[in-house]
Amino acid sequence: MELTVLSVPDCPNAAVLDERLAIVLAGRPEIVVTRRVIDDEEQAVRYGMHGSPTLLVDGADPFADPRVPASMSCRLYRGTGGRVDGAPSVIELRRALETPTS
Repeated sequence: MELTVLSVPDCPNAAVLDERLAIVLAGRPEIVVTRRVIDDEEQAVRYGMHGSPTLLVDGADPFADPRVPASMSCRLYRGTGGRVDGAPSVIELRRALETPTS
């Protein structure tokens, strides 16, 4: 499994995503997270960043709305119960990593 975190420079929610991924990946040293800073809209489109931060699991964004184009905007995640946050919750991340991508 390949995980990539895409973010714009100085994105405060990238650190939140990193903290939550560390919890989810504890005891799973075989999974390596690559981090890529996206500097322009062209890169956002090329790498599939739907706002910052974006998590790609094997190249796919498990949280993306297919109707939303790639962008360098600040990303908000709507969780269970309508909660809005700057990164997916630990529970949502675990669910995304357990669900095979196609």
